[in-house]
Amino acid sequence: MTAADVHAAAERIRGRVVRTPVVQARLGERTLFLKCENLQDAGAFKLRGATNWVRSLDTEVVRRGVMAYSSGNHAAGVALAAQRAGVKARVVMPHDAPAVKVANTKSFGAEVITYNRFTEDREAICRAIAAETGATVIPPFDHVLTACGQGTAALELLEDVPDLDALITPIGGGGLLAGTCLVARDKSGSIRLFGAEPELGNDTWLSFQSGERQQIPPSETIADGLRSPMPGALTFPVLRAHLESIALVSEAEIIEAVRWLANKMHLVVEPSGAVPVAAIPKLPDSVKRIGVILSGGNVEPAQLAGYLAA
Repeated sequence: MTAADVHAAAERIRGRVVRTPVVQARLGERTLFLKCENLQDAGAFKLRGATNWVRSLDTEVVRRGVMAYSSGNHAAGVALAAQRAGVKARVVMPHDAPAVKVANTKSFGAEVITYNRFTEDREAICRAIAAETGATVIPPFDHVLTACGQGTAALELLEDVPDLDALITPIGGGGLLAGTCLVARDKSGSIRLFGAEPELGNDTWLSFQSGERQQIPPSETIADGLRSPMPGALTFPVLRAHLESIALVSEAEIIEAVRWLANKMHLVVEPSGAVPVAAIPKLPDSVKRIGVILSGGNVEPAQLAGYLAA
């Protein structure tokens, strides 16, 4: 997996995903450049990796359909990429996935299969259905096509703002950040790379401390898109090679970031997407011009209203 794979993905998905805007903001003495993947089709960056996958498949293979397992944004991304290619999509989603994400996925014509994330294995369910139907499973993060498709968001950001001091993204399984690291390091040997994770979903942070991948129990963080219990086997070595550090943020800090983005920037961003904004105060003082990838905007209206009213 290399930066060349990210550039290849960019060519493959060109014209099939939105080139999202970059919004400039001030936060104290820092200038933030917010890559608004909350404005992406399907509401999140996940469409990039899903489109890269679907457009890479042989015609006969893709006709048998595609599958995914996801808490929401990857599900919707795969559903929309499949719909645009005219093929069937099935997605395995947790029983307690946000209703807005389930509705989003179904709106693109996907069949949704629910499971209990506390007692059942989503990957095993997905593999069994794929074996029966012949569908191709599109992993949410731990594959070169997924991670490098996601990395195109950072590629666009760096094209628009080439003189950044640093880049930061949220960490779930690590696909977005791994792709970001590859393309950022290819463009600049000096740019500083950071990740951000909820304290309640700190599997990658723990993995960094131990030097090997660690698995945590199912997380209850409000950042539902970052509940992956363990970083990917493919993505983790990339993160270890390039990241300066990982910042952990509390649930209260995530809510405050959601509120700041809505009230000050007029951007609707889900808790997972707001995690890197919550982490900005924890970065070194020397970092002044920071690229931030807002990974998604699919948040329950009632949940958002509660955050704004708090």
